[in-house]
Amino acid sequence: KFAEQPRVLRMIPGLEKAEFLRFGQIHRNTYINGPALLTATLQLRARPEVFFAGQISGVEGYVESIATGLIAGIHAAALALGEPPAPLPRETALGSLCHFISAADPENYQPANITFDLLPQLEEAARQKWKRDKGARHAEVCRRALAALDAYRHAYV
Repeated sequence: KFAEQPRVLRMIPGLEKAEFLRFGQIHRNTYINGPALLTATLQLRARPEVFFAGQISGVEGYVESIATGLIAGIHAAALALGEPPAPLPRETALGSLCHFISAADPENYQPANITFDLLPQLEEAARQKWKRDKGARHAEVCRRALAALDAYRHAYV
C-alpha cells in the first residue's frame, strides 16, 4: 500500500537511512472553480436553484464547511419562499469567505479557510490607530463585523 513512499523519501538528502514508523495517505480535495461558477450566495450561476457548500465549493476546514452548508441552506430556504437570497456582509468572516469563493481569480483559484486577510481592510484612520497593536486591530475588525451582521439581521431576518 505504501511501497513508493520509502523509496521517494529516501531520495531526500539525509533520509537515505531513515526508519519510518508510519506512512501517510495523500490528501486530495476535490472542489469546483467557485469564482467561475458560484455567486456570493453559493448559487450556481448557470442554475440559481442549485447551491454548493463545504469542501466541494472551495472552502478549507471543518467549521468553514459546516458554516457554508448552513448559509447555503438559509439561502435555499429564502429562494423556496420566493425571497431573493441576500449575501452576508463582506465585513463578516463568512461573508468574506463566500465573496472569496465567488470572486477570486478563477485562473489561479485555490480553496481557502477564514483568515483576517480575507476581510476588507479597516479605514486608514483605524489602521493607523492600531498599527502596532494586532489584538486591538483584530478586535476592531470583529466589532465592525458584529455591527454589519446586526444591520443584516434587521434588514433580512
